[in-house]
Amino acid sequence: MDVLLVGAGVMSATLGTLLSHLDPSLKMMMVERLSKVAHESSHGLNNAGTGHAGYCELNYTPQKPDGSVAIDKALQINAAFEVSLQFWSYLVEHHQLPAPEKFINPIFHQSLVWGDQDVAFLRQRFNQLSEHHLFEEMEYSEDPAVLREWMPLVMDGRDSGQKVAATQVAHGTDVDFGHLTRSLVKSLNKHDHFELRLSHSIVGMKQLPNGRWRVRVQDHHDDKIRSINAGFVFLGAGGGALPLLQKSKIPEARGYGGFPVSGQWLICKNPEVVKRHQTKVYGKAPIGAPPMSVPHLDARIIDGEPAMLFGPFASITGKFLKEGSMFDVLASLKSGNFKPMMAVAMDNLDLMRYLIGEAFKTHKERVEALRNFYPEAREEDWELASAGQRVQIIKQCDSKGGKLEFGTEIVTSADGTLATLLGASPGASTSVQAMIEVLERCYPERIASAEWQTKLRQMIPSYGESLDENVPLLHEVRERTLRVLRLVE
Repeated sequence: MDVLLVGAGVMSATLGTLLSHLDPSLKMMMVERLSKVAHESSHGLNNAGTGHAGYCELNYTPQKPDGSVAIDKALQINAAFEVSLQFWSYLVEHHQLPAPEKFINPIFHQSLVWGDQDVAFLRQRFNQLSEHHLFEEMEYSEDPAVLREWMPLVMDGRDSGQKVAATQVAHGTDVDFGHLTRSLVKSLNKHDHFELRLSHSIVGMKQLPNGRWRVRVQDHHDDKIRSINAGFVFLGAGGGALPLLQKSKIPEARGYGGFPVSGQWLICKNPEVVKRHQTKVYGKAPIGAPPMSVPHLDARIIDGEPAMLFGPFASITGKFLKEGSMFDVLASLKSGNFKPMMAVAMDNLDLMRYLIGEAFKTHKERVEALRNFYPEAREEDWELASAGQRVQIIKQCDSKGGKLEFGTEIVTSADGTLATLLGASPGASTSVQAMIEVLERCYPERIASAEWQTKLRQMIPSYGESLDENVPLLHEVRERTLRVLRLVE
């Protein structure tokens, strides 16, 4: 086996798809412990689905002590999402993905704040972002009449004396990453050199003297354990990636830990209310909340059906996966990461108290939080549903012993035969850029070849260029992707 992809989520599916186009002769296998593809982190309800582009997520643009806003992360994420859009456009044009509306739909991305301090922050954020070509189409308003046109359900019933402000971008997206992932795997499964094995768990792995990997896999159909010999292993198992990385025993895994956070959505079950809200409205995270818990009133298309979600309400957990064990975090404690994990635990007591408090919120209290975004919300129109698990990265830190990091990180072995992706948001939205980085690290000679360079530019026209700096190229690729993916009329 040339390539072993562990986990049937959007990361493995994206990497497999890229490799299948770059070298169709590669023999690949994808193994998944569950009986379905994209049933954990990539599932519609387990994933934010926003098509994270930095347009509305205020946690990507923190305010500095001097009042200015740090916009570099938003620019980076926006450019990375444009790479995903280019690749998906290529696959749609070559009939490797279904009609775009099956997995991606246009929707306004909006940010909403209230109160003098947060309004001043959003105004500053808009002033800085809108000067950059990536965000040049962003709009801003403090006029209640304008905001009522932008987000009627959010403004109806709101205190007329409350100072509010909002931004919006018209070409935002809603992405059903579950449907996207299943479509990618379905296309891969048509290849003679690809094999999908569901209900298979990794129970061990060892690197052989020749550099290849012997991976022991348990088949849940008959409980037998079989070995797979692979030249390259990618651990794309979402929250389950850290324990698998530890099984590999590569030196680069030392010091990494995970801080798991669970979540819940309020889902509207009244179709008349769902019809009234056709945008994504993001606010600011409450003080003490983890960065991934930015509240939002979110119009979604999940498995072809319109839905409206509010949340997520974060909570403390020991699980790394939604269908995992409450002892996952304890099992991940090793000699190499014990100090960083204990340091993070002691340094984040306020965060843990916040998460415990969130877990004990009543339905009435959750709906009261919803009323900040939808003043006329009624308790009987909403029900609670579980969101996905997220595992934030814990890393070694000289000053404190360990630190909690927001975002994602690629970890690769020194010889490039094993790679994994740790962390959470923005995750799926930047999957193509992340998997290209895996290729650059693990296939340096092949990706430098004329053959792979040519093919990458066919699939992703901006490859090798900076959309952050190249204004004409950004306009060119954005016009194409919006047209091919039917994100504009």
